[in-house]
Amino acid sequence: MTPFYSWTGSFLYRRHKKCAYDRKSPKGGSRLLRFFLGFISAVVLVLAAIFCYVRFGFVDPRADAEPSSLETKLAMPALDASVDRRTPDMKNPIQLNDENLLAGMKIYQSACAGCHGDISHPHSAFGDSFYPRVPQFVEDPPDMPENQNFFIIEHGVRLSGMPGWKTSLKEFQIWQVTTFLTHMDKLPPQVLAAWKTASAEPGAGASADAGTKSH
Repeated sequence: MTPFYSWTGSFLYRRHKKCAYDRKSPKGGSRLLRFFLGFISAVVLVLAAIFCYVRFGFVDPRADAEPSSLETKLAMPALDASVDRRTPDMKNPIQLNDENLLAGMKIYQSACAGCHGDISHPHSAFGDSFYPRVPQFVEDPPDMPENQNFFIIEHGVRLSGMPGWKTSLKEFQIWQVTTFLTHMDKLPPQVLAAWKTASAEPGAGASADAGTKSH
């Protein structure tokens, strides 16, 4: 064996032994433990900082404040993901016909238009007073699957002003307004004409009926 190959073989052997020793030695395990403890400490510090930021009043409570760009980018995707995770896989049980669309329109007009707008008031100024701002469905019709719209109407959305309607509406009524929302930008002529008439009445779109929650 030449000196070069002898030296190379000896070097590789010593290197292999050193790596094996490092893996077994308490010093190598100590480095791993320190890294793990440092990582846990960093996570705890970040969570503590977030808690202190919220707990000691650094969050702006005003409803008329503009949402931050970070909140705007995170809030809706987070809500969509949360609703998608929790919504049962169910189908709309009611028929798509003028009768159900008219019934859904009447519920929407009395309980929802004050915040979400209607065909005579496409943009609700009252909806702009909420934080976050209330979606304006005439300007931007809801495009979520019907089971997710039903879930939101039934249970509401926490910290948004959107109430859960399951204590005020029967299940079939929630499905009727869900059906109306799905088709509000492509209504049959009879339903569209009835909606124009209902939304043009004095006080229409201003608030929900007395005795029910507005949204």
